[in-house]
Amino acid sequence: MPTSKTKSSFRKATQPGRYSRFVRTLWVLFGGGVLASILFVFAVSINFLNLFGRMPNLRTLENPKSELASEIYSADGALMGKYFRENRTPVEYEDLPQHLIDGLLATEDVRFAEHSGIDLKGMAAIPYYMATGRVRRGSSTLTQQVAKLLFRTREDLNDGRLNDVPGLRMLITKTKEWILSVRLERNYTKREILRMYLNTAEFGSNAFGIHTAAKTFFNKRPRDLKLEEAALLVGLVNGPSWFNPVRNPERSRKRRDWVLNQMRKYGYIQEPAYAAAVAKPIKLDYKVENQNEGIAPYFRVEVSKMLRQWAKETEHDLYADGLKIYTTIDSRMQKYAESAVAEHMKLQQRWFDQHWRGQQPWRDENGRVIPNFLSTAIQRTERYAALKNRFPDNKDSIKYYLNKKYRMKVFTWNGGEKEVLMSPMDSLAYYKRLLHSGFMAMNPLNGQVKAWVGGINFKYIKYDHVKQGRRQPGSTFKPFVYVAAIDQGYSPCYQRPDVPTTFPAERGRPAYTPRNFEGSYSGRSFTLRQALARSLNSITAWLVQKLGPETVVSYAKRLGITSPIEAVPAVGFGSSDVSIYELTGAYSTFVNKGVWTAPMMVMRIEDKNGNLLREFIPQTREALSEETAYLMTYMLRGATEEPGGTSIILKGGFKFPYEIGAKTGTTSNYSDAWFMGLTPDLACGTWVGGEDRSIHFRTGTYGQGSRLALPIYGLFMRKVYADKSIGINTGPFPKPTQPLSIETDCSRYYEGATQRDTIPSDQKLNQVQLDDLNEEDI
Repeated sequence: MPTSKTKSSFRKATQPGRYSRFVRTLWVLFGGGVLASILFVFAVSINFLNLFGRMPNLRTLENPKSELASEIYSADGALMGKYFRENRTPVEYEDLPQHLIDGLLATEDVRFAEHSGIDLKGMAAIPYYMATGRVRRGSSTLTQQVAKLLFRTREDLNDGRLNDVPGLRMLITKTKEWILSVRLERNYTKREILRMYLNTAEFGSNAFGIHTAAKTFFNKRPRDLKLEEAALLVGLVNGPSWFNPVRNPERSRKRRDWVLNQMRKYGYIQEPAYAAAVAKPIKLDYKVENQNEGIAPYFRVEVSKMLRQWAKETEHDLYADGLKIYTTIDSRMQKYAESAVAEHMKLQQRWFDQHWRGQQPWRDENGRVIPNFLSTAIQRTERYAALKNRFPDNKDSIKYYLNKKYRMKVFTWNGGEKEVLMSPMDSLAYYKRLLHSGFMAMNPLNGQVKAWVGGINFKYIKYDHVKQGRRQPGSTFKPFVYVAAIDQGYSPCYQRPDVPTTFPAERGRPAYTPRNFEGSYSGRSFTLRQALARSLNSITAWLVQKLGPETVVSYAKRLGITSPIEAVPAVGFGSSDVSIYELTGAYSTFVNKGVWTAPMMVMRIEDKNGNLLREFIPQTREALSEETAYLMTYMLRGATEEPGGTSIILKGGFKFPYEIGAKTGTTSNYSDAWFMGLTPDLACGTWVGGEDRSIHFRTGTYGQGSRLALPIYGLFMRKVYADKSIGINTGPFPKPTQPLSIETDCSRYYEGATQRDTIPSDQKLNQVQLDDLNEEDI
């Protein structure tokens, strides 16, 4: 029984005054907590005394920005590729299938339609789920997740003074997400929030947003996703790596089936649909988008250099602003160019391997193997630099790892790539034996680049041989000599005997007598058109001597050559390095009535909403008279029309019936093979050679430009001519509006004409007599 003391205590505790004070205390504590919470939320929202870190302003909230990949398009509307840090392309809500939306809601936020950004019921249930071990997701609503993704609350907004205090960081972050969720709900509809989420979420495999995820895993548009495919993608957002169907197929399947079960549980699908979906195996069409894929990858890299500079000047972000870049590339011509390079280079590589079978191809000018070639070359690689940094005073360790074999993939013409067991030294030797190529096509009338192949394989060989690479152009530089001659009064019909010309020794330079390709001189007279067609060095040398090397250099500069050109006797034979990009632009001047036009790569840039940001116009300047330009196209046609022309195979072997201007080029030791081709609305440049100048064929049978480079042009043009949708102009080359002042019918000056009769009456320069010629032949 209770004692009298116990009863007394009970009576005191239950007295009305004491009970009221107890209740009041509870209410005060509760009210204080509420007030403190409100003040805390308010303090966080205004970043009081900079204690909690920044919050997005109203403008940012109304225009939330996620990183969008910029897209680059061809002139004919094909998507060439993207520039991105996060590969994301937005999609409209109307393009989202309903079962994708249903799966997301059933899995991530089943009360999404009911709450206003914060799911209080879901938060209250968290302790129960934690106690029972049944946690399936956190308490964050879809709106909170959108806030976290869009505003990077856990990365960018953690710059307050209290953010580094243990325990407070997550509370502050969560508070910000609650505040932003409520604000998002006030500013956007539920549909807009769902669209934001699906356009922002990460799905793994470098896929951000549902559009890229559907393409990456199933090669589909979101609207075409089947129920089981949509469920798989919904399952990924909770753990992109953990549930990746490529690396963890069984785990991914279980996650997919759980999503389908959630959809059944909440009535989004019925039992038959559930049973049918879970019974299906995972069937992927998996391909990760990366910079190695897509149309014209070498071109896209070159364009990105210009775009980055433009973005810097205009405060844009090429990799996040979702720009639309429209280029000049024709996707059909690009495909034909890549196909032509691959088809020809595969054959040339086989011949090259047979040519040097069992031997080392790196040779000096006398044909001797270059000692320590590979050991010197390896020192220029990133791997060597890393090893030297790791073992600064231990050459033996560096040598050990350079010769240690690893399993790796290498480029091969048989299947694109193969897995091999190689050491870094083996790999270097393998790649040094490869022949390389570059090809460019542009419209000479407006400067638009139509095709750009910078190398044989972008994935394994990033170096661009169109603009980045510069090599000796050989005889493809001769037109700069002949255009100077034509411009100063020489006629295409002007005749000159095929005899040697010697440049006397000067300024420490020995006397120089250029040889013809065959090493001999016929003594016959040839017109300038014939001489250029046959690429006779003797007559070119005579013109250089008459005009002066400085004149040749000035014409090359006038026609757009920007690389340093040395004014030496050998200038007419391409002694100074140039790029395909420069040379193709220069040749285009002949077709464009003497107006030089800079090669143009981009037509316009738009923002993500299609608003025009920049439109590009061709850069031009008058370089030649219309007549001189036309006469040079007539001269260059000689290579395909004159007997003995170096490009006659285009008429015979390829059977092109159209007017084509052409010029081959070969350096003295066959290190570089070139070809330039002209039609009324297309100028093309081609180069083939080894990575190092010391690696090449040993004879002209394989190494000359007409054999090593010209066929790429022929294969390309065969496809271009056959594709009627391109509408290439088959000619003839248009004549100047005014009658020509110089004779072009050279037939009466050919074989049988006397020396006196070979000089056209309108020739402005006097002929050099035969007895004035230097007959010395070295």
